[in-house]
Amino acid sequence: MSTQIPHPLDQLSISESNSAREVILDARGRSVGINFRSICLEEPPKKILSAFLEREHAGRLSPQTPRPSRVARVQYDVIRGDKRHEYMESLVDLGATKEVETRVVDKMHQAALTTHEFRAFTEACVESPLYKKAIAEFDLPEGFVVSIDPWPYGGDAEIVPRYTQGLCFARDTRSGNEDSNHYPYPLPIIPVLDTISGEIVRIDKLATGGREDGLTYGTHKKNVLDHCSSGEYVPELLSQPLRADVKPLNVIQPEGPSFQVDGNLVQWQKWRFRVGFNSREGATLHDVWYDGRSVLYRLSLSEMTVPYGDPRPPFHRKQAFDFGDAGAGRAANNLALGCDCLGVIKYFDSVLTEADGTASESKNVVCLHEQDNGIGWKHTNFRTDRAVVTRLRELVVQFIITLANYEYIFAYKFDQAGGITIETRATGIVSVVNIDPGKTSPWGNIVSSGALAQNHQHLFCLRIDPAIDGQNNTVVKEESLPMPMSKEFNPYGAGYEVRQTPVKISQFFDASPQTNLTVKITNPSKINPVSGKPVSYKFIPSASQLMLAHPNSVMAKRAQFAQHHVWVTKHKDNEFWAGGEFTNQSKNEIDGVADAVARGDSVENDDVVVWNTFGLTHNPRVEDWPVMPVEIHQIHLRPADFFTANPAIDVPGLKNNSSVLAPGSKPCCEIGDVQKVPASHPQGTGPDFGPKSKL
Repeated sequence: MSTQIPHPLDQLSISESNSAREVILDARGRSVGINFRSICLEEPPKKILSAFLEREHAGRLSPQTPRPSRVARVQYDVIRGDKRHEYMESLVDLGATKEVETRVVDKMHQAALTTHEFRAFTEACVESPLYKKAIAEFDLPEGFVVSIDPWPYGGDAEIVPRYTQGLCFARDTRSGNEDSNHYPYPLPIIPVLDTISGEIVRIDKLATGGREDGLTYGTHKKNVLDHCSSGEYVPELLSQPLRADVKPLNVIQPEGPSFQVDGNLVQWQKWRFRVGFNSREGATLHDVWYDGRSVLYRLSLSEMTVPYGDPRPPFHRKQAFDFGDAGAGRAANNLALGCDCLGVIKYFDSVLTEADGTASESKNVVCLHEQDNGIGWKHTNFRTDRAVVTRLRELVVQFIITLANYEYIFAYKFDQAGGITIETRATGIVSVVNIDPGKTSPWGNIVSSGALAQNHQHLFCLRIDPAIDGQNNTVVKEESLPMPMSKEFNPYGAGYEVRQTPVKISQFFDASPQTNLTVKITNPSKINPVSGKPVSYKFIPSASQLMLAHPNSVMAKRAQFAQHHVWVTKHKDNEFWAGGEFTNQSKNEIDGVADAVARGDSVENDDVVVWNTFGLTHNPRVEDWPVMPVEIHQIHLRPADFFTANPAIDVPGLKNNSSVLAPGSKPCCEIGDVQKVPASHPQGTGPDFGPKSKL
């Protein structure tokens, strides 16, 4: 197939995005103001796309083959002459260059924030007399300037218009370095912006007291930063020298990488898949096959929420939905060669949208590379001392987002044994608020003088749209359970039962390490010829802590996906968002995964979707300051009776001739002198005997 013809899963090109913009400008009329938020590919309906993909895998495509329509989803505000704002979404058929669907979004919903709104928020604060007055109440040290981190307003019981709030800090400019860290100097105010009017409508005052002060406010002094201390992280501002004993560790691939890339199609070690990217989810994976067999239709991170556990108002609103409120794709880093990914790197770019609707290319937002992850499999024949060992090589699809203080590193890792690991890493700078000198707080930990890092959670939701040898799959809950002792079945009490329960109706359930609860996604119509069981892929949901906010709180109601570890639903086109389509300023989760489960759909031997919620409860430690070491979480999606043997048995166990001995080490293995007395070790030799021999 010619690469000049866009694949239905290709991102929109710059010209396609700009064409969609022109269609909307013409449709709405040039007399109204339009602020564009996003122009992204509208993925074809699953039934239509699946038919195309089936022809593609069968080798029956040609330039004349009909393709699903290229459609753009355009999100924008229409600003009337009376300054009324209407948030609208349109679908634009790019081939016909016409608008084919339009909706005016109900005013109860708020669109995601954009970087342009963040910039406008800071400018509004600078111009606001109310904000200037609040700042003037503090005696800031000489050489300090105010920095503002815009934040989503969060959820509140009251009905308010479109608001944005901000966390305020001061930055020490005396070093002359613009990267000097402002987070060690938190100011106890939060400005609130009416986004439509562009005015700061109020300044929320923050409590700075300790355990003994409860919900008391106003305990700080005017010189609110005098007890704070710097916390630099850029190398040139550190108070200590960098380590001088870290020697280079290079990833060298003299013959190049083992992967091939054609557009967004990636092929590597029997794997074949496509990489997508959009402003909300960031990188997505599509049409995932292994060795000519389908495994997944689509894989993505659907949502994450970060609720803070400080009960002092207005911190009850301190909760971010980083995908729905802002967008992982909008926050994606432009990755740097030799820093974020090592080895031979293939980068993927994206197309983002400016406020006037023009397309803007964002370079290097996804990196693709191989890495070594230790031993893949090994066995030593203890009779002959011969060992066969292979390495565990992985193909990594990675993107990184920065949302104010925090970074998240997301990676999809493919291995040669048919497994996929979904990895999240949290790093960056913990969110801090001011605390009075000499006090401690139950709502967080003091990580630097005057800086209280608040307790919080990071709760992610992975969306798995499986296609295990086809799209009609059944989810099975497998548990390993103790058996009672009985003379007939378990006379010595050693046995245990493996119980399998098919999920027939959409539902949720939770991890259970006590029973080794395993989620198997099976194809009941395809039987493994060796085991006699349905082919499947499996994962073990992590028993990570779920939402701690009270079930009756707005925090909990707007993030129902964070109430359970596993949700099983029936596929529905455009049902991508665990927390609902609109999370910004939401009060409840609407049309999220909880509503999907509530439909009570039949999901046995059907087109199912599995959602997995996991995360970490982050009660900060001093070692998280000034930048926290990564916190890593992994979900392992593995074949279970999908193959007839270890699919990585054919991986060559080649000796790495670039490996050398460390200075002072002596060689041993080449001459077989690993152990002086092998009989005293497991590798000792022993005789074999024929079944007819006399012993």
